Amino acid sequence: MTHAAAALAGLHDALDAPTDATSWRWTVRRGMVPVRDVLQRERQHPDDSWLSARHGRSARERAVLLRRLAEFGPMVLEHPDVDEVRDGLKRLLADIDHHLQREHDLAYDEVELEIGGSE
Repeated sequence: MTHAAAALAGLHDALDAPTDATSWRWTVRRGMVPVRDVLQRERQHPDDSWLSARHGRSARERAVLLRRLAEFGPMVLEHPDVDEVRDGLKRLLADIDHHLQREHDLAYDEVELEIGGSE
């Protein structure tokens, strides 16, 4: 299991745990840290490739995801409706998962270009 997959799975597990108010909130909050780290450590792409537009889109998307994750920090600890926070974080995790898949696709396209692709 990759570091990214482990981070996402850890937060999923924390979100699915029984909601004993304080302990659930802190467990989820701690589970958010590895997910944030995965997004912050994403490989930076060169701007001079034929994929630069896709790289730019990916960087903008990553910034939005990091901002959304940061907004959930105080909400996890303070928002009175735990179910609403859980649902919002699950939607965010799905968006992060889609983003990471697009990153993998982009990396595959770069490798295919370097070795010649199928022509």
